[in-house]
Amino acid sequence: MPAKVGREKWILYKHTCNYELIKAVALDVKNNCAANISGQERYRMQERLAELNLYQSRNPKLRSLDAINHRINTLEFYMFGYEGKGRRFIFSPLGNLFLQHIKDEGKLQKIFIAMLFGIQFEHPANGTPAAFQLYPFRLIFQLLLDERLECRLYHAEYAYLIPFIKEVDEEKYEELVDRILKFRELGKSQIAELLKKDEHTYVNCVYEWQYYTQKLLKTIGIIQVYEGKGIVKLFHPKKPFSRSNPTGRIVKDGYVTLPDRVKGFVKRMLKVYSAFQKPLCLADGTRLYMDVVKEIYSFYPELLLEEIGECQDEFQVKLLELPKLIEEYANNPKNSTAYLFEDVLTEGFNMFVNVDAQKIGGAGNTDIECLYITRNKKFAVDAKSTENKLLGLNAGRLREHRRKIGGAYTIVITPRYVPAALRDIKEDPIVIILASTFSEYLYNHIYHDVREINYEDFDKIIMDNLGNDISEQISEMTMEKFAAQQNS
Repeated sequence: MPAKVGREKWILYKHTCNYELIKAVALDVKNNCAANISGQERYRMQERLAELNLYQSRNPKLRSLDAINHRINTLEFYMFGYEGKGRRFIFSPLGNLFLQHIKDEGKLQKIFIAMLFGIQFEHPANGTPAAFQLYPFRLIFQLLLDERLECRLYHAEYAYLIPFIKEVDEEKYEELVDRILKFRELGKSQIAELLKKDEHTYVNCVYEWQYYTQKLLKTIGIIQVYEGKGIVKLFHPKKPFSRSNPTGRIVKDGYVTLPDRVKGFVKRMLKVYSAFQKPLCLADGTRLYMDVVKEIYSFYPELLLEEIGECQDEFQVKLLELPKLIEEYANNPKNSTAYLFEDVLTEGFNMFVNVDAQKIGGAGNTDIECLYITRNKKFAVDAKSTENKLLGLNAGRLREHRRKIGGAYTIVITPRYVPAALRDIKEDPIVIILASTFSEYLYNHIYHDVREINYEDFDKIIMDNLGNDISEQISEMTMEKFAAQQNS
């Protein structure tokens, strides 16, 4: 009977450490797939990569898609984008920025660091168990900047300690540093004995970190690797019915550090995007799963744009921050940013060529009054925020807001809500759109320089779905529209 593989741990993606292959796959999806990565398109992708000597099938007769599926998953893990309905691939803001600067290795290095900062556990494209709730690479960067650890992380201590951290705050971080320092007091024979005790767990940690992640990050120039000498050889469990001996992986006494050229940027990033920040919850019962995914992939640090000298579109950055701006507005005790979200939202609706949006606000009024010029139809927009989740909607109050402007319906934009809020609007001309969905829709138009955004499709979806959350329909429209835009 095969040995049971042990404890739950982080899962780092281990199907390629070839940086050029990752870039080639990203470019291929962008330029040749029209964002549709269906089975047939994946076969074609394999053929194109084979022509570039970047893919070779072990058994061409089987026409297996396993390898190319791993390549797509690699893009998703490293935050290039995500796969939506209809097998459409939507590039993230960072993914688009990476491809925009594909020939500038210095900028790509910083962009990839930002991608690592955006990776969270639990991750939508990764099998790490839901019990793990942290930003793994932020923690690794924090350790690599800790002078108490000589700004280095040894291969063995990574394998023995790091992948089992489920969550981290300042107190847990200090405990981890103490454990690492105590581990460093051990001799090689003691380390080998500890790793052998749970060999089938630790061998996977070594395999993912030393053989894949380290190699990739070293190639990009994000870390320096000091290989060291072997301490112990760990073996994978024997596969059922296999006649060959299990594969062994050597744990070395070397370590990794951060090169001086990236240290400053990583330090600045950690000050803004802390290793102790709580990640988004994929199992949020108040939001559609894909809306959480979209918010995860919307990570687009302004600090990165400053670092690489990217001309910043202030409005574009604000759009990607919409969900966070709502929360900031809700949690601000002095009310100093009370109208920040309404300002950005007004700009957002004015992006439609046939909508005139004006902020009103104030007691008894809708936040934004909008005129759909083509149909000479008015509608109201209300931004709803709460410290936790939107508990309910006062349909009567929203009706009064509409009456004051002669509006046909109300659009409520909020980051999240409890299911009961939908019952409040069931019989009324009101719809809900999640902030992440609205910002994604507008962002893609900005990025692809689509200046003539027609409100007609929005209006049709609203009129067909009054009394409902229309986030899913808007998201599908984004997917469909930019499947045709990806290779333009």
